[in-house]
Amino acid sequence: MQTTRLRFFFLVIIPACMVLPSCYYDKGDLLYHTPAVTDCTTNPAKYSVDIAPLMAAKCATAGCHDAATAAGYAVLENYTQVSSKISQINDRCIVDKTMPSGTPLTATEISILSCWISSGAPNN
Repeated sequence: MQTTRLRFFFLVIIPACMVLPSCYYDKGDLLYHTPAVTDCTTNPAKYSVDIAPLMAAKCATAGCHDAATAAGYAVLENYTQVSSKISQINDRCIVDKTMPSGTPLTATEISILSCWISSGAPNN
């Protein structure tokens, strides 16, 4: 009986303790995030020119964040709706890069959105 317990301990428990801690899933770019340097002074983003068309093309589309669907209870069709979700937009689009779910934002679009948010998300 004692031999069986020792054998079990050495053959199962010790290898499991060595293997299990190494099995985890993390997004490396979130853990070791080094944000790209964007110069927002050369081309400040404007809601009417840059953000509204971006939201209409990538976010407020059928099946996503339009008034009919309101995925995640978020409609992103006008300034008031978009500005009320700034924190979530920043987290999902710029930091996590999990939105939009269909076609991801390009580096230029991320830069424009980031500049607009960092400038206080003005309605201009």
